[in-house]
Order: sequence, then C-alpha cells, then structure tokens
Amino acid sequence: MANELPDVDFEKFWRRLQQAGLNAYEARSYLVLVGHPRFKALELAARARVPRQKIYEVLDSLVEKGFAQVVQEKTKLFSAVEPGLAIPAYIERQKETMERQVEDQRRHAQGLAHELKAAYAEGQGGRGTLDYLRIVNDPSQMAVHYRSMLSSVEREYVEFSRPPYAVDPLDEQMVKQAAARGVRCRILLESAALDDEHRARLEDYKSVGIEVREVLSLPMKLALFDHTQGLVALLDPVITRPAWTAVVFDHSGFAEALGGLFEERWRRAVTH
Repeated sequence: MANELPDVDFEKFWRRLQQAGLNAYEARSYLVLVGHPRFKALELAARARVPRQKIYEVLDSLVEKGFAQVVQEKTKLFSAVEPGLAIPAYIERQKETMERQVEDQRRHAQGLAHELKAAYAEGQGGRGTLDYLRIVNDPSQMAVHYRSMLSSVEREYVEFSRPPYAVDPLDEQMVKQAAARGVRCRILLESAALDDEHRARLEDYKSVGIEVREVLSLPMKLALFDHTQGLVALLDPVITRPAWTAVVFDHSGFAEALGGLFEERWRRAVTH
C-alpha cells in the first residue's frame, strides 16, 4: 500500500530537495515516487502536478541524477532510488563536478595571469621608485606571492609561522619540493599554535631534512627567500578581528636585516 506524505512533510521535503540541487518539478516527482512502488510517466505527472509535456524531461533528469530508475514491464515504469543511496551519491557527484570546474578555472587563471603580466609591465612604463615594495591585504594574494617565491627559491628559505594562515607551511607541499631541490628550509613556529595534527606532520618534515623549531611567541609573520626577497606581515592593531597586512619585497638590504632577526630568534628557540 502506498504511503502518502502528509502535506506539511511534503512541503518541507520538497523545499529541502531543491536546496540539495533538484528543481521544483524534480523534487515533487521524486517525493511522489518515494511514497509508491512504481508509476507510469503520465500517472506520475498527474500525481506530482507536473505538466504532461514536461514529465519525460523531468524523469530523464531524475534517472541521470540517480534519484529514479526505470522498471521495464509491458510499459515503462519508474520507481524511486532509495534516498539513503540517491542523495549522498548525488552530492558526491556534484562535489566532484565543482572540483573539476575549480581546477579548470585555476589553470585558465594561471595562464591568463601569465599572459597579462607582460602587458601590465609594459603599461606601467618601467619600474617605479617603490616597485621593490608592495602592500598586500588580501590573504589570497599573499598566498600567490608566497608560493611564487617558494617555487623559485634556490638556496635558503626561512619563516616565522603563526596563525591565522594565508598558507600554512605545514600543509604546503612546495616546502618539501624545495627541500628536495637542496634548499635549506627552516621554520620557526609558535608552540601554542601547534595542535596534535600539526605535531604529527613535523616528523614528516624532519624526514626530508626540513628544520623546525618552536618558540612561545613571534612578533610577526616572516618569510625570506635567498636573502633577497620575501614578505613580512603584521597584525592590524586597530580592528578586533585578526587580519594581516603584508609587505612583499625584493630588497637585499631589507632581507639582510630581517634575516638577522630570524637568526636571533632561531638561536633562542627549542629544536623539535
């Protein structure tokens, strides 16, 4: 015997299925199928209040999305796929599709940025008086600068690491890749910022030759590359929400001065 959903439950589930990604006709048709063993297409159209000319399109979509299946008897019948299977599988497929789209966008954006970089340099008419310094407030842009310098470092990379992170060095595979190229990598961390998961990763870093030490506190974020370029980030002292402003630089004298600060704190730190 078919189980009809009460009107209040039908309305609630109808809206929630739309939030999950079905359209209004698909959600209504699926809910009717859930309460019955099987339906002919035109019978379902009448029960689900879907226009007859639309019902085959709706059912094809539900089958494609994994919410309905075809039962072939004398005539074609449709039944619901069990919700515990249909909904998680649909969301997982949606996630995979989005991840592919984001990866495609990332590749496209990298190529676009590379092509526009030359046009930008030409449009600026050469180097300005402060081109060796750049102020960056956006965490995503900080991450781009950080990864760009890390990918090209040849001799030494050092860092003061403290949260909140634009890029967590303990999550950054490029640090391992730099070490594999023979770059000396040293990271100074705040002890209080290390949870059990981070501490477990430290052993992985040590195994590839990355040096890590701990201190109670650090005055700033700092990353230096080959004694010539890097970034330094300071917490905004005005707003209450933690936010960083970074100075990205390409200046050997400034890098030398900050390198001295790093070495002084490194000597006082605890070896992990």
